[in-house]
Amino acid sequence: MRVVAGSLGGRRLVGPDGSATRPTTDRVREAMFNALGSAGIVDGAIVADLFAGTGAIGIEALSRGAARCIFVERDRAALRALDQNIAALGLGTSSSVLRTDVMSAAATIDADVVFADPPYGFDRWSELLDRLRAGVVVLESDGPLDPAAVTTRGRWVVTRAKRYGRTWVTFLEAGDPLATGVLD
Repeated sequence: MRVVAGSLGGRRLVGPDGSATRPTTDRVREAMFNALGSAGIVDGAIVADLFAGTGAIGIEALSRGAARCIFVERDRAALRALDQNIAALGLGTSSSVLRTDVMSAAATIDADVVFADPPYGFDRWSELLDRLRAGVVVLESDGPLDPAAVTTRGRWVVTRAKRYGRTWVTFLEAGDPLATGVLD
């Protein structure tokens, strides 16, 4: 696994032992960031990488110009790999790691872009999205998401959904700024 592009392009990332972490493939990360980059969304943004695992998504965002990344992870093996990756790439000053459950942390995070790549089979999308405050959310799942589960109370609008092998990537934008908490 490697950083696909940007200032850290080509740099290798370490992963944890075992199969508890499923890193996003280089191909999927490249497609996600090409879509976000063409819209100018990542450059200078504060991003959050929920269910961070190795940190590949947040590190890719930092490599492509994000100002800061908040990583959220609770698995000890994944946290060791995440910490190693942040240190090896010199990203300590632009990163913070919350060592907790995503659902507990979600309501405390203010970010321009939130990436959520939970374990396959995750079924708490509506609950997670109700807690998030962001302008753009990118979700990874093992199948197409039910629009009713991700567009709760008009807070989110699905702008794109695409399949890459086994992975579905769904892009959401804030629908009603008052409902997202952005203007609270």
